[in-house]
Amino acid sequence: MNDALHENDSVETPPSALPAVPELSQLMVHLLKGVLYRDDDEHLWASLLRLQARVREQAAVLLLDLVLDEAEGHAFLKSRPDPDESEGAPRLPRLVARRPLSYAVSLMLALLRKRMAEFDAVAGDTRLVLSRDEIAELMRVFLPDGTNEARLIDQVDATITKMVDLGFLRRLKPAAGSAQDRGHYEVRRILKAFVDAQWLAEFDARLEVYRTALSAVPAESTDKVTASKGVPDA
Repeated sequence: MNDALHENDSVETPPSALPAVPELSQLMVHLLKGVLYRDDDEHLWASLLRLQARVREQAAVLLLDLVLDEAEGHAFLKSRPDPDESEGAPRLPRLVARRPLSYAVSLMLALLRKRMAEFDAVAGDTRLVLSRDEIAELMRVFLPDGTNEARLIDQVDATITKMVDLGFLRRLKPAAGSAQDRGHYEVRRILKAFVDAQWLAEFDARLEVYRTALSAVPAESTDKVTASKGVPDA
């Protein structure tokens, strides 16, 4: 009989009987993995609005701040600034890594942010959608004169892929029957949080820096120039 009891004790609880994951845990896991968009999960977004004080408390333990933009409909966790060395505080490891951006990615960020500002000023829609050809045209004037069409398209495609990975672009499904569709992309509005209004106000001056950098960099090396010219790290 004792053996039978031990056998019963070892029986695993079926998945259907496990307790539901608390909303706070769901929120923290989602935010630690990336951006939460209202349009992608309205139920989880509603939970965030209701539990945001507790989310901020949990994030603070990890030295993170919650950035919540109700108007734009997105939220994400951001690392707190490193302490000033003069204060003698220890430098703790970052949970959210900072990554330098390549020249091409930083340039595309700048051009898409400028395009979004123009779009917001005249359009009633909140979704900015651009084709691959339109994005390539934005980039064309800033690439070296020796860059041929094939190289341009290859570089644009590689940069778009990186932008999708970073969450600044989302590839849209081609319309039914459009076999010739080279790709359309939604510019995610999280870009506005990454490139702020002050940065945008200095846009023309920054583009001049890009032009100067391009004049001194061979076409095959443009993808190796990092964003040290003033574009924020990812």
